[in-house]
Amino acid sequence: MFKIAILGCENSHAKSFLAPIRDGLYPELEVVGVYSNEPEAAAAIHEEFGVHVMERYDELVGQLDGLIVTARHGDNHYRYAKPYLASGIPMFIDKPFTCLEEDGEALMREAKANGVKLCGGSICALLPETQALAAAVKDGTVGALRGGAVSCPIYMDSPYGGFFFYAQHLVDIMTAVFGEDVRAIRAERTEGGVHLTARYDGYCVSGTYGEAQPFYSISVYGEKATDTKCLNITAECFRREVDDLLELLHGAEMTKSYESFLLPVYLLNATVRSLESGAWESVHTFSK
Repeated sequence: MFKIAILGCENSHAKSFLAPIRDGLYPELEVVGVYSNEPEAAAAIHEEFGVHVMERYDELVGQLDGLIVTARHGDNHYRYAKPYLASGIPMFIDKPFTCLEEDGEALMREAKANGVKLCGGSICALLPETQALAAAVKDGTVGALRGGAVSCPIYMDSPYGGFFFYAQHLVDIMTAVFGEDVRAIRAERTEGGVHLTARYDGYCVSGTYGEAQPFYSISVYGEKATDTKCLNITAECFRREVDDLLELLHGAEMTKSYESFLLPVYLLNATVRSLESGAWESVHTFSK
């Protein structure tokens, strides 16, 4: 039996992780505690699932086999993970990985130093539609790339980090399909949200953040073919993320590099800088 805790239970994600565990779909997992900086959220989780409510987010240091960090505000992710990093236990860290670049870099340094295996990010990168387009790009089905487009919701005035609250979905989809080698980003506010352009070698990808729009979509424009898919997110999708953590608990290797977990933080901060400057902004890279 693997003992895990969930830090941050203010949104639906914690329930989406807890429900299949409660229903017996993961007999190897035991959730021994949940924490929230919003006591009413933790109380509601306890009422529904009977899970112990932690008084402090570091309460279970040295007592866990794994950790799920899914705070609604990304500024809390490094803070919550930090006390557990020295123990080397696998961690799922939700989107946004962090909001601040310095937090993301510190988290990555400590995770690498302690051999902490990570999974997480946006579930949208793991969806069948996203993976199908990624495969079409990789195997050349669409031919040489000419460009692409991604559209996702945004909540610019969210009290949980504003732009950062939902923004990682778009960049995780984009990098899953078109790759991680984004050279620069230019962004501007629009009446309905934010528009960005990501510059790759030889082509650009357009990103549209729609204020509270109800859908996600992605298009690939190739020399041989064009393909567009709408993404279908269901409660079952979150089981894939639980599966990923369970695989790490069993000793599997990470499916992404530490730098890949940090990349969305750099991309989102380049977007914020461009919104402020109105110019192309380069994407920072990790300096060891």
